[in-house]
Amino acid sequence: MNIVEITSLDHPGVEIFSTLTEAQLRNRLEPDKGIFIAESPKVINVALNAGYTPIALLCERKHICGDASGIIAACQDVPVYTGERKLLAELTGYTLTRGVLCAMRRRRLPSPEEICSNADRIAVIDSVTDTTNIGAIFRSAAALGVDGILLTPTSCDPLNRRAVRVSMGTVFLVPWGWLDRPIESLKDFGFKTVALALSDKSVSIDDAVLNAEPKLAMVLGTEGDGLAGEVIANADYTARIPMYHGVDSLNVAAASAVAFWQLRKHRERMNPDCMK
Repeated sequence: MNIVEITSLDHPGVEIFSTLTEAQLRNRLEPDKGIFIAESPKVINVALNAGYTPIALLCERKHICGDASGIIAACQDVPVYTGERKLLAELTGYTLTRGVLCAMRRRRLPSPEEICSNADRIAVIDSVTDTTNIGAIFRSAAALGVDGILLTPTSCDPLNRRAVRVSMGTVFLVPWGWLDRPIESLKDFGFKTVALALSDKSVSIDDAVLNAEPKLAMVLGTEGDGLAGEVIANADYTARIPMYHGVDSLNVAAASAVAFWQLRKHRERMNPDCMK
């Protein structure tokens, strides 16, 4: 094990856990040279199993031979920075979840063409900036059989530390990428689009014609303003979730789970154990 004891906040090598902002970690100019931070042993293990490359670990001393021991063993020759819990919290600005962080190398993201090529159901996240919502949407997408996710450039980075944690590592399991073209262009890949929004022309989410579409892109907007009028106008369908007691809408993360379940196509992909 390459254990490195730190006693100060300016120890060489720990800046990726402290001074670099999310934007600096992401490195928009050269995405494949960017970094992200995975938090907690379970999430880090999902990333490692998905093939992401670790760069450095930050670990509370008591977890080196405890919860993080398996991760450390899997990350041979990777420096493991450790120190007093108070110092590590001061370094990162928060108490470490389960006592361990892992800085990992980003990978090249698939293009919209690659994501759509073998997909029947995809989600389009349009201008959702809340990291908790992004993580929750990814978790629902993974659990409910969504084939891929495309995000507009105005959406939050799914590899933001909090988004990764809330997703429980499912951001490493569902293919995703950035949509650098109008949403309606997905018709070029054989998809019909359904905007999840309240409007006079919206159909119920259980509409038979909508559910029978062979290739469907489900478009989700921020819960504050919802989808832009132009996005709704250009969609093939607009669908709403039937509600009761005068409730007019759900949080976008909750709405996504309902939509993913109702509009799923390949039921054989569902885990049979969850039906017991």
